Amino acid sequence: MRQQPRTMAQQQQISLPAKLINGGIAGMVGVTCVFPIDLAKTRLQNQRNGQQLYKNMMDCLIKTVKSEGYFGMYRGAAVNLTLVTPEKAIKLAANDFFRQQLSNNAGKLTVFKEMLAGCCAGMCQVIITTPMEMLKIQLQDAGRLVAQQRVMPSVVTTLKMGGTSAVLSRSYNTAPKPRVMRMSAIEITRELLRTKGVAGLYRGLGATLMRDIPFSVVYFPLFAHLQQLGQHSSGNSSVPFYWSFMSGCLAGSVAAVAVSPCDVVKTRLQSLKKGPNEETYNGVVDCIRKILRKEGPRAFLKGASCRALVIAPLFGIAQVVYCVGVGEFLLGYTPYNIYSA
Repeated sequence: MRQQPRTMAQQQQISLPAKLINGGIAGMVGVTCVFPIDLAKTRLQNQRNGQQLYKNMMDCLIKTVKSEGYFGMYRGAAVNLTLVTPEKAIKLAANDFFRQQLSNNAGKLTVFKEMLAGCCAGMCQVIITTPMEMLKIQLQDAGRLVAQQRVMPSVVTTLKMGGTSAVLSRSYNTAPKPRVMRMSAIEITRELLRTKGVAGLYRGLGATLMRDIPFSVVYFPLFAHLQQLGQHSSGNSSVPFYWSFMSGCLAGSVAAVAVSPCDVVKTRLQSLKKGPNEETYNGVVDCIRKILRKEGPRAFLKGASCRALVIAPLFGIAQVVYCVGVGEFLLGYTPYNIYSA
């Protein structure tokens, strides 16, 4: 009887590399599927009232393809694919680790401890998330800034004539297609390190924490309880892979919408280049104050639906990879699921 707990503990420890593999695979597959929607989210969040180029997500994607080509929808995907593997691996593996440490002898967790485990996971992931998002946003938003410069004469004319239309879709394609300056993630990184040091890559760290910690606090406990609803019986803790997918999607979309205002603030703070008449921000509080004063409370929900559409399949795929046990299969040992411990 004394041997069984030790075997379980050993199994938990050796499963950590598998969890890292699972998180990495899930992140890469998910990002490849939903990256265009994420690009639309960034551009929608960054456009200001009176200078709107895009009406909604579909309008943004259509105009992006017309002006930048099909691969324009994947601007910044390379840096995301490179860094999403450690980012998702840290997030998912850290949550499992802290759940294990906080669980009692019977493997049970209170809701508060579930939220605490999620909080710790969110804090761990920002080591990778902040520079990844910083670089990705610069690449994603470059096309919007070029398009805005192209229609800027029409913007000025409209304002002088007293026009009130917020969406300038009629003038979008009136000018010749400009040559887009293509800066790579490596070039942006070198410039930031040269001018601002390592701190330049961690611009918006406070806003990233403000987004990712509440997200993890909501997502992980909600997913764990949804997952339990799919168990065949109290004696059989396994669930079908499609249930894990649906649980991940639902929990991810709820958490994404809940923290959408924080994501808007983070995106604005991390955008280094601004369009004409776009204000700069001196920290989280200044950003919130200026958005409220100039754009109103509804601005904090810009891109919320896009973010939900990004996060839902991203975490649904992640949980399916965990459920199937791809990493455990590759390493050749039986998976251990902390949620059903």
